[in-house]
Amino acid sequence: MVNRTEMKGRWQETRGRVQEAWGDLTDDELDQTAGNWDQLVGTIRQKTGQTVETIEAKLNEIMDTISEKVS
Repeated sequence: MVNRTEMKGRWQETRGRVQEAWGDLTDDELDQTAGNWDQLVGTIRQKTGQTVETIEAKLNEIMDTISEKVS
């Protein structure tokens, strides 16, 4: 599981991948979350109706991919 603060620290890198995964999200919505895990999950849930578990699993995949690139 990803450290939630890690996403905030790598928000610019993560943001594009989040927008690819959830194309319905607007730039303004992403800006409002500013990489905050709980706010992002809530925004995606509200926009898509997906479960928290589904959203968090996808976010963890995204963060794992970014972490592997850095390692």
